[in-house]
Amino acid sequence: MNQTYPFYLKLSSILISIVILGFLAIIGQQILIPMVLGLLIAILLMPLSRFMEKRLRLPRSVSSILASLLALAIIGGVIYVLSLQVAKLANDWPQFQKQFTDLIDDLQSWISRTFGVRRKDQLLYLNDTAKKSISTGTAILEKALTSIGYVLMLTAFTFLFTLFFLLYRTHLLKFLVASFSETYHKTVFEIIDNIQFMVKKYLVGLFLQMLIVTILSLIAYTIIGVKYNFMLAILTGILNILPYIGILTALLIGALITFATSGVSHVLFIVIAIVVIHAIDGNIIMPRVVGSKVKINSLIVIIGLVIGEMLWGIAGMLLTIPVLAIMKIVFDRVEGLQSWGFLMGEDEEVPIFKSTFDKYFLVKKTKIEKVEIIPDPKDETSK
Repeated sequence: MNQTYPFYLKLSSILISIVILGFLAIIGQQILIPMVLGLLIAILLMPLSRFMEKRLRLPRSVSSILASLLALAIIGGVIYVLSLQVAKLANDWPQFQKQFTDLIDDLQSWISRTFGVRRKDQLLYLNDTAKKSISTGTAILEKALTSIGYVLMLTAFTFLFTLFFLLYRTHLLKFLVASFSETYHKTVFEIIDNIQFMVKKYLVGLFLQMLIVTILSLIAYTIIGVKYNFMLAILTGILNILPYIGILTALLIGALITFATSGVSHVLFIVIAIVVIHAIDGNIIMPRVVGSKVKINSLIVIIGLVIGEMLWGIAGMLLTIPVLAIMKIVFDRVEGLQSWGFLMGEDEEVPIFKSTFDKYFLVKKTKIEKVEIIPDPKDETSK
C-alpha cells in the first residue's frame, strides 16, 4: 500500500538525516578520509591490478600489493621533491626578512608623507600587533608540526584501505548486491559500473590536467627567471585541483616566494602568468581533458567546497567533486531521489517528471500547428 506523507514530515526527516550524517562525518573523519581516498585510488588502480592478474598470472594479493606500492611510491616521490625544495627555500629566509623590512620602511614613509601619521605612532601600533601575533604564530607552528604526523598517518591508512579495497573488491561487490532484493540488482550493478567509469575517467583527466598546468607553470616561471620554479610549478599544478580557491592560493604563494627571492618587479609577471595559465586551463584544458565526466553545477560545487572544508578541512575540499559526482550517480538512479540529482547537475529535464513535461510541450505544440481532423468511423455522416 502506497502511503504519502505530509511535506513538513518529509522535510523534517531530510534535515534530521543531514544533521546526523554531518555529525558522523565530523567524529569519524579519522577513518572516513583515508577510506574515501583509498576507495578512489583503488578504483583508479583496478585496471592495473586486473592486468597483472590476467596477463601476468599473479595472485590477487600480490597484484593488489604491487599496485598499492606503485601509487604510494608516486605520491611519496612528489612529497620528497617538494620537501627538498622547501628545505632550500629556508636558506632565503634572511633575504625575505630584509626585503620585508625595506618594504615596511618605504610604506611607513609613504604613510607619513600622505596621511601625516608619525613613524613613532606607526611603530607603536606595529609593536602592539606583533605582540598579539606571537601567540598566534606559536599556535600555527604547533599545528604545522602536528600536521606532519597527521599526513604520515593519513598516508599509511590510505595505503592500507587501497590495498584492502583491491583485495576484497569481489567480496564487497557481492555484499552490495546481497543487501538489496533481486528487483534492484540491475540498478545496483548499473550504479557501480557508472561510479567506476566516472571515477577512473575523472581522476585520469584530473591527473593530465595537473600535469599540463605544471608544465605550463614551469615554462612560465623559467622564462620569468623565478627561483624555485620547479617547486612553484608543482604547487600550482596540485592546488589547481581545488576549484576557484586553488588558483588563488597558488597565486598568493607564488607572489610571496617571488617577492622573497627575486623582488617586486617579478611579482607582477608572476600574477600575469598565473592569470593567463588559469584562463588557458579553464577554457581549453579543463573542457577537453576532463570534459563532462562530472556534470555538477557551479553552485553545488561552491556549497560542497565550503561544507567539505568545514567537515574535513583541505582533505574535504579535495574530495568534494568526486563525492558529489558519486552522490549524483546514486540520486539519478534511485527512485525518490531523482529530483536531488537534477538539482546537483546541469540537466534541463527532470527525469521523474519527463512524461509530464513532454505532455505539456506536446499540448503547446499542437496549439500552433494545424491539427488534422480524423473522421469517427461510428459517425454515419462521415461515410
